[in-house]
Amino acid sequence: METGEESPAPVAVAGPLIATASWPVRSGAIPPLADRFSTRPETGPDLRMALDRSPVVALTPRSRRLGAGSSHDWLRVTGKTQLAAYHAESQWHDHAIDLLIWIDASSTAAILSGYVAAARALTGTRTPGTAEAVSASLLGWLSETDHRWLVVLDDVPDSAVLQGLWPAGPAGQVVLTSPNAQAMAGLADVLTMEIGPLSRREAMSYLVGRLSSDPDQRRGAIDLLEDLDCQPLALAQATAAVGGSWMTCADYREQYFLRSSVFSSPDAAPLPAAGVTWTLCVDQADQLMPGGAAQSCLAVAALLDGHGVPAFVFAAPAACAYITGSSAATPQAMERARTALAALDQAGLISVDGGDPPVVRMNPILQRAVRAAMSAEMLEQAAHAAAAALLESWPSPEPGTWLGQSLRASAACVRRATGGLLWTGGCHPLLLRAGQSLDEASLTGPAVDYWAELTAIGDQVFGPGHPESMVTVEHLAGAFVAAGRVGEAVAWYQRVMAEWGKAYGPDHPRTLAARVRLGRVLVTAGLFDEAIAVLTAALNDAERAYGPGHPECAIIRDEVAAGYRAAGELNEAIRLYRLILGDRERSLGAQHPDTMATRQLLAESYLADGRVKEAFSQFKKVVGDRQKSQGADHPDTLRARGAFALACHQAGRMAQAVQLCEQVHAGFVRTVGPDNPDTIAAALSLGRVYYAVGRLSDANRILQDAVSSGERALAPADPITRNARESLAAIVGDQPV
Repeated sequence: METGEESPAPVAVAGPLIATASWPVRSGAIPPLADRFSTRPETGPDLRMALDRSPVVALTPRSRRLGAGSSHDWLRVTGKTQLAAYHAESQWHDHAIDLLIWIDASSTAAILSGYVAAARALTGTRTPGTAEAVSASLLGWLSETDHRWLVVLDDVPDSAVLQGLWPAGPAGQVVLTSPNAQAMAGLADVLTMEIGPLSRREAMSYLVGRLSSDPDQRRGAIDLLEDLDCQPLALAQATAAVGGSWMTCADYREQYFLRSSVFSSPDAAPLPAAGVTWTLCVDQADQLMPGGAAQSCLAVAALLDGHGVPAFVFAAPAACAYITGSSAATPQAMERARTALAALDQAGLISVDGGDPPVVRMNPILQRAVRAAMSAEMLEQAAHAAAAALLESWPSPEPGTWLGQSLRASAACVRRATGGLLWTGGCHPLLLRAGQSLDEASLTGPAVDYWAELTAIGDQVFGPGHPESMVTVEHLAGAFVAAGRVGEAVAWYQRVMAEWGKAYGPDHPRTLAARVRLGRVLVTAGLFDEAIAVLTAALNDAERAYGPGHPECAIIRDEVAAGYRAAGELNEAIRLYRLILGDRERSLGAQHPDTMATRQLLAESYLADGRVKEAFSQFKKVVGDRQKSQGADHPDTLRARGAFALACHQAGRMAQAVQLCEQVHAGFVRTVGPDNPDTIAAALSLGRVYYAVGRLSDANRILQDAVSSGERALAPADPITRNARESLAAIVGDQPV
């Protein structure tokens, strides 16, 4: 039975952000500039000048060229991201900015992840709190700082994803790129700059640069530029195909017109050039690596996040086996998969950054075209391979914000591209892993939305109450708790309890676990009478089913006692804790961890009820038992002694409190060092006790050490650091001038 988990914790709130990193600071993975990148002197915007006119500039495709229909999506690819990347890197290398933040802004979760990564880069540590709270802290800092900053929000789908997440401040500038000119048009205080195709002069300069190794290949270049309408993506793909072969531009034109005729229709508008050139790139990739591996690799790439996915996903066993047609990810198969990626890169279909790890990028418009050209069978096989490869590649815990966001975005791409495929035969583990990643990253708002969507789909596919549906319901309830929306969590936990009760009966371990979780959340919501009623009923059913002495009954009895204690009904809490303690002493022994933990809860309840003598007796017993079983310097022993010190402080026994606090602090310094969180917390307690007995200089010294250690080893907004700083400020205010 899963009743031994911790009670729901209150939502952590990040404090003011304090930048401690060395300047300048940069955050986010900026896409590298393409081969023969051009600043487009005739058609590109002067972003430096534009940002002098407005602190927020949006780069969008030229809207008057775009009509309805997917064929016009190709015209949205105008090099916006490349121009933004060039400006960002130029500002960085010219030392024109102190802080550079690059964010994939394709979703709210991605933006929040980018802000969390930036806060971590500024503070040098992981800031506690939800992603929303950390982002608010960062935005507050940006609004006030004197440090010059630039935030680039790349590929914003619409203004809704930026609701409440706009960066602004007197020292800052913002560049947005968006495929949707209409979405940016209505925004106030945003200078929108439309970008279209290259000029003929720019296109010729680009083509000559790309085909510089063999000037003969440029034969027919002028006519090819006209055919391709100087579209950046089409030019990139065409020059990749020509440059990687023995063709001339004239030869390529012949292939282009033959392929165009396949797509042409008397009743339809001509397909934009890039809608044709990519298919010739596929031919080129097949020539570079015959046998179908290149196309299989392209199919997998088209299902993952085009903004960037780690290359090691393609070397995962499932992806490797699918790409190479092998039964196992042998070293030879992995090498063939790497060769397939290289062929796609050389053919201009993807780009592979040489970072650590290498990152594979693919234009989202091209991804859609590739998926549309895939057969249903190929799409299904590639999707299964991509989903499995993501699961195989997903570390736990995630080492950084970028990797988690990249894998979550790829999981979302697979899900969107395959409809209900990931629900066939049950909820695919990838769907659960992506949601758990949101939970682990404290992306509380996106997590609630994600689990709510999965719950609705599960109810529709399997029906309410089905085990596959209830898994996501349980996650949704937990996400509401993490988001601090406890009232809504109660309703979902009530559903879980009711559904499991209907399916398994009231005393089944799964049902009892659900009833206990509901009771905990009711306590958190302050609904103590309801909580005690739910927990007591669960205890009665468990005792009837298993017997009063069963260990699981003791666990539920713990929850009932905690409910009474939270409700202020201390007599009943004490009665239950004494009963539990007696049972555990008899069955487990006095020095078992569960027994000692129960004794401490009893001691705290006695103290809260004003029964100081009985409380001290139990605190002393806990410290003695910890010392006998674990040693005097064990962290659990020191924590128990620290709890006793706090009790002495509360009871006014200050001499004993000072002595115990000094012992605890010295013990932690000796065993784990001055920068350990336990040591810093012990220093905070010692400083407060010194202050309470009038030893102001000692209090000032120890709290200054605590603040210095906290800012060095913890996040500046960590509650311990913040409390130490506030206590120090109070002492300084009391010092005589």
